[in-house]
Amino acid sequence: AVEAGGDPADLGDRFAGTLEFGTAGLRGQLGAGSNRMNRVVVLRAAAGLAAYLRDQGVPTRSSVVIGYDARHNSDVFARDTAEVMTGAGYTALLLPRPLPTPLLAYGIRELGAVAGVMVTASHNPPQDNGYKVYLGDGSQIVPPADGEIAARIAAVGAVADIPRGRPGTVLDEAIIDRYLDTIAGLADDGPRDLTVVYTPMHGVGGTSAQQVLETAGFAAPHVVSRQEEPDPEFPTVAFPSPEEPGAMD
Repeated sequence: AVEAGGDPADLGDRFAGTLEFGTAGLRGQLGAGSNRMNRVVVLRAAAGLAAYLRDQGVPTRSSVVIGYDARHNSDVFARDTAEVMTGAGYTALLLPRPLPTPLLAYGIRELGAVAGVMVTASHNPPQDNGYKVYLGDGSQIVPPADGEIAARIAAVGAVADIPRGRPGTVLDEAIIDRYLDTIAGLADDGPRDLTVVYTPMHGVGGTSAQQVLETAGFAAPHVVSRQEEPDPEFPTVAFPSPEEPGAMD
């Protein structure tokens, strides 16, 4: 429903086609409409991925790992994806809390999963969210898989008819510790007398980065306290990307 006096241009843009699924998965502004990130679009994407796995001959009960960050609705989109996967006969394994994207890629291979989904918009503005799809090798989809999944998303019928199962299994913290220990182990022997300032920039890397540095033998970094906790509004930066001029000021 649109209130009287609503913006016709905004309404038109919300329904100007569908949010395009490609090599980066989905990414776009949160909101109602087929051209926005919302539960309907996510449910269709999950159903399309499940259909792709089925058509590839992936056995049911195979595992799909699902991760999410702290952006608006990331946890909701992750839960919806898990229910679609279990409804399609697959085993949904959810990471236990908002965590960095590479942990999802690691988890796919560590747990022998056939695919993974990471609900994140990376460094996009606060009003955005996204949906990254990975296959069993732990890497993000590339052609032709992206086009094949997109075709199956387009073929999904009514959202109400998508089978929905249980919300899956939430993994324990052990997968996180195994990942962080693995990363820390990559640091060669050498000088450790560095003074480091670190900011998660309101994202989800804070505890992970600090634990890796300390496990690898470095002193605890000086953390920018105002940006330490995850915050989907990214209140202290105009654009939450470390590559953006001014973001690290």
